[in-house]
Amino acid sequence: MSNEPQDTQAEEQVEAAPETQEQQAETAEVVDERDQKIAELSAKLAASEAKVTEQQDSVVRAKAEVENIRRRAAQDVEKAHKFALEKFAGELLPIVDNLQRALEAADKSNEALVPMIEGIELTQKSFDNTLGKFGIEVVAPAQGDALNPDLHQAMSMLPNPDVAPNAIIDCLQKGYTINGRLLRPAMVIVSAAGGVDTKA
Repeated sequence: MSNEPQDTQAEEQVEAAPETQEQQAETAEVVDERDQKIAELSAKLAASEAKVTEQQDSVVRAKAEVENIRRRAAQDVEKAHKFALEKFAGELLPIVDNLQRALEAADKSNEALVPMIEGIELTQKSFDNTLGKFGIEVVAPAQGDALNPDLHQAMSMLPNPDVAPNAIIDCLQKGYTINGRLLRPAMVIVSAAGGVDTKA
């Protein structure tokens, strides 16, 4: 009688053993499936994160490009406003030169010409003021100023021991700038180094 319960327990354990192995196998399959699913989801998440990062970079790049285009367009508009009158102003400069020549050639001692000379002077002054309102500035170097190739054009070189080499001796024609950009260089005569008379 005492053997029966032990035998029954042994049989139950033997019967239980295969069930446990089956359960373990099923549990292992569930765990494997779960691990596989987690791995797939992790891969998809990583791919999605990479895509989001790429999209963010694209958006940042596109925004920067739009800002660059906007800035360039604003600069182009500003330049167009600043220099729209450049060609027109260039055509007006010979008129200013002719007014200056008329004043230089006028006989100021002739009383009959005084009203005309004053009228030309007023016209020239008004013309210069109008040019100044639109950003057109006169480049009129004084005698003794150093030659500046950005603003002056040397027409000839003359020896002059009283003046330093490459200093301006005379201004033949005024130059002009428009909003800081050279419109026409001033034509000048400069002193030659070594006292040699040369033509440029």
